[in-house]
Amino acid sequence: MFELSQLRCFVAAAEELHFGRAALRLNMTQSPLSRQIQLLERILDVTLLERTSRQVSLTPAGRVFLIEARRIVRLAESAALSARRVAKGDAGRVAIGFTAVSGYNLVPQIVAQARAGLPNIELELREMVTTDQVDALLTGLIDIGFVRPPLDRHEFDTACVLVEPLVVALPSGDPRQSKAVLELSDFDGLPLIMYARQGAGYFHAMLMRLFEDAGVTPQYVQHVTQIHSMLGLVHAGLAAAIVPESASGLHMNDVQFRRLATTPERPVELHMAWRRDNRNPVLEPMRRLCAEMAG
Repeated sequence: MFELSQLRCFVAAAEELHFGRAALRLNMTQSPLSRQIQLLERILDVTLLERTSRQVSLTPAGRVFLIEARRIVRLAESAALSARRVAKGDAGRVAIGFTAVSGYNLVPQIVAQARAGLPNIELELREMVTTDQVDALLTGLIDIGFVRPPLDRHEFDTACVLVEPLVVALPSGDPRQSKAVLELSDFDGLPLIMYARQGAGYFHAMLMRLFEDAGVTPQYVQHVTQIHSMLGLVHAGLAAAIVPESASGLHMNDVQFRRLATTPERPVELHMAWRRDNRNPVLEPMRRLCAEMAG
């Protein structure tokens, strides 16, 4: 049977995809780390990592094994941490995943509230797109995720924490800045920065449905996944973009925001998600704090 130390070595190498960085992360030299992974592969009778002189990559079996290896390592660390909490009276740590746009306003508010109301809880913050947060919740890498719906998985509980409208981000010199409110027809045949289907599927589907229902066809000049990248392109003068209202908190120079008259059938939502079987003792007080802020 494999050992926990072997799993830790594999997880570090799989996440870094570099034996030198993985060894440094584990405060060990590269040769023992490589040897531990070789022993693990021999025990499993499976190749987990492909090594060449230029790169390290996960095999298909390695990608599957990484999910459970992370979970086992996290459970072991959680068990040790729980014992130390009892002995020392410490409150513990909670890992939170969040989308980039929720980092503008919501996450800073959560940090401030947690420092005031739960001063003994250590927060570990990780910026991730929704799909990566789902994997991180499943493997135990994070305890709470702030994600875009839908999240139809029986392992999770969810609660809506933010509802907001869409607004239009306009570059400097755009003639539509003369209007206080824009219609969808104001985008027909004109350049627009669009969300990528892969990586930003929530907003991509929402806008495609809005334009199709209105019979409007913009000229999509670029597809991106991150809202801050989208606003950077607006700032550069490439085209306009449609973003959630919270994105206006970036206060980017030469970008003007205007209301959008037409609203989606369902407003822009941000959900808090967590695993039902998560046994982290500090999850519940942290979850309550986030829910109270939303309420």
